[in-house]
Amino acid sequence: MPELPFILHYAPDNASLIVRLALLELNLPFETRLVDRAASQQNSAAYRAIAPTGLIPALETPDGTLFETGAILLFLADGAGRMFPAQGAPLRGDALKWLFFIATTLHADCRLQFYPARYSAADPAPDAFCTATRARLGGHLTLLDRACTLQPALFWQDGPSILALYTMVICRWLQLYPRAQTPWFNWINWPALHNLAHRCEARPSAATAAHAEGLGSQIFTNPKPPNPPEGSAT
Repeated sequence: MPELPFILHYAPDNASLIVRLALLELNLPFETRLVDRAASQQNSAAYRAIAPTGLIPALETPDGTLFETGAILLFLADGAGRMFPAQGAPLRGDALKWLFFIATTLHADCRLQFYPARYSAADPAPDAFCTATRARLGGHLTLLDRACTLQPALFWQDGPSILALYTMVICRWLQLYPRAQTPWFNWINWPALHNLAHRCEARPSAATAAHAEGLGSQIFTNPKPPNPPEGSAT
């Protein structure tokens, strides 16, 4: 990996948190650039020139600028030779399928949960739409909990994998957002993921990220709304 620092375009408690944690775990030098969501900077021409989708994060690297969380994580892990099975390793295929599942299915359904009015025909979104979304999310977590039980090496080998970090940040959000609509989430339903949350939370990377983004001490097991030193989570 290059010695020059990466530049992470981030907003507090956004998907950039997953990338920040990975950079910290890999001991890669990086700088941050705030994308101020309160001012809709993610929709600005300047940011769209970096990330055409307008989504956060984007990561500037010596090999070019990346967007899409899963792609960034895989690029970093493969480049460092850590936190994800290497090409040709026995677990590579299984790790890839779960990475794509998290990125394209679990994360995608999170957007339906957090912004139902954008996707439902009615405004505000009907209860049935939200109930169905929560049911799917619970099912996704059950699949990941089973994978974590049957193939723990996918999630932890001398530290968290990128699958673990991605899953834990999503679990954080599901306990916080939308406000007052999170009682459905209960760790008792996903014991393997709950154990993983405790392990990830105890890492120095979690403490460093929590300090940088104002996330509190129990960022995965019992998260509180962020109080960031700069920017806004929403």
